[in-house]
Amino acid sequence: MSGAERKDTDYAVPAGVLGLKGPVEKPAPGTLPLRGDLAHIALAGTHLAAHYVIPHVRAVGAAGAGLRLNPRADADVFTTLAAGSRFELLDVAGEWVWGCPGPQGPSGWCRASDLATSEA
Repeated sequence: MSGAERKDTDYAVPAGVLGLKGPVEKPAPGTLPLRGDLAHIALAGTHLAAHYVIPHVRAVGAAGAGLRLNPRADADVFTTLAAGSRFELLDVAGEWVWGCPGPQGPSGWCRASDLATSEA
């Protein structure tokens, strides 16, 4: 996310040793902000991922944002986030962004243009 400033959030890197104490059921796609390659930092003590991300907090734009399981225009929208609501951006892939309203989910992809413009 080159060139983007991280806004203050309530999340920080957990202190101390983290460890999982047994099997954890894999959540359904589109629920928790967890993928095989990365997860929301708030899930660091409960779910295993290759990387944990402290989100960039943004707002959903005036038209709302439709979350999809895949970053494609032909993917079905499974939920819509209201205009002005919180969006925690975790990953960027071209014109698509992956994130969630918070660590409890839901999580998915929407177009970057669905988010409000960042204030400088």
